Amino acid sequence: MDGLEKLKAIAAIRRLKARRVRCMDEKDWPGYAACHTPDAVSYTFQSQGWADKPITGARAIADSLKAILDGEIKKTTAHQIHEPEIDITSPTTARSIWPMEDMLWWEEDGVKKWRHGYGHYRQTYEKVGGEWLIKSRALTRIRVDDGAGDQVDVMTARGGSIAEALAKAR
Repeated sequence: MDGLEKLKAIAAIRRLKARRVRCMDEKDWPGYAACHTPDAVSYTFQSQGWADKPITGARAIADSLKAILDGEIKKTTAHQIHEPEIDITSPTTARSIWPMEDMLWWEEDGVKKWRHGYGHYRQTYEKVGGEWLIKSRALTRIRVDDGAGDQVDVMTARGGSIAEALAKAR
C-alpha cells in the first residue's frame, strides 16, 4: 500500500467514525449498525462496570445502545471525537485511538440528570467489499462527571450559562 492509498484509507476511516457518532446522536440505529462488520465486537460497556462479556454483531451492538439511549428513559447525547491516531496495518485492516468527550442529558423521576465523560475509543477496522467498517471497539473512560439538576458549566464550574457567568463578573 503506497502513501496515497494509506491517506485514502485514513480519510475513509475518519469519515466512518464521524458517521458512527452522528448516527448515535441522531438515534439512527440502522445507520449505526451499518458502520460495523457483521461480526463486530464491542467492549464499550465494560469500562462502566456493566456485564463482563462483549457484545458481538453489528445489530446486537446497535440494539444494546438503543436500549440504553433510546429505551424507556430517553437520553439526548452529544459526542465529540478529536484528532485520532490511525495506523493502517494492512491493505484491509487498521487500528485507531480517538480521544473523545460526550454529554448525556435525561430526566428520571422528574429530576434532570446529566453525564459528561472523557476518554478514548480504541477501534480496529476491516475493509469489506471496498468499504472500511468497524471490527472491534472499546471505550475507556478517564473521567466521568455525573450530576442532577441543571448541568454544571464546564467553562465556569459554577453552573448556569457562560453568559450568566460573564454578566456576574461585570
